[in-house]
Amino acid sequence: MSNVLHPTVDEFEKLLNEGILMADFYADRCGPCRMLAPIIEEIADNYDGKVNVAKIDVDGDGRELAYNFGISSIPTVIFFKDGAEYAREVGYMQMENYTEILDDLL
Repeated sequence: MSNVLHPTVDEFEKLLNEGILMADFYADRCGPCRMLAPIIEEIADNYDGKVNVAKIDVDGDGRELAYNFGISSIPTVIFFKDGAEYAREVGYMQMENYTEILDDLL
């Protein structure tokens, strides 16, 4: 079972204020996004209970969130701590890039 969240706009706003949030802005049409998906799943499983991991579909319900956060390229992964943006990675990255940031946040 996946620990990845697929929040609505209202749910996302609540998650922002619940400690650490890793948000993957993606689209199904995006090749690098599809390559990143298993990494996001594994991170969500490995950091379960410590980090909220969310996927935001920029072509669907997440369009408004993507606009609000200035997403112009996908995949974009944004890390938040207590509502504030901590880091942003654009494009496909290896798992270690993401876990290093998460470990710094923890």
